[in-house]
Amino acid sequence: MGWTILGFFVTIFTLGICYPWALCMVYGWKINHTVIEGKRLKFQGSAVGLFGHWIKWLLLSIITIGIYSFWVFIKLEDWKVKNTIIR
Repeated sequence: MGWTILGFFVTIFTLGICYPWALCMVYGWKINHTVIEGKRLKFQGSAVGLFGHWIKWLLLSIITIGIYSFWVFIKLEDWKVKNTIIR
């Protein structure tokens, strides 16, 4: 809960610019503390890697007058899965 609150405040104080960092911080904690069938998961994503995607998705949402924003959630989940491994 503490990581979520910290991520929220970081996002608010930076006007959303550091949202990728907050997302990686919170999601990384969740994944790094998850065990499935005795195997621990590990999150390898970085805020720098997500930031480029985040800017691209923002621009596409602006260009398409918000229509692309429906796909942002799907793209974000896809990015999370690609950066999660089983140890």
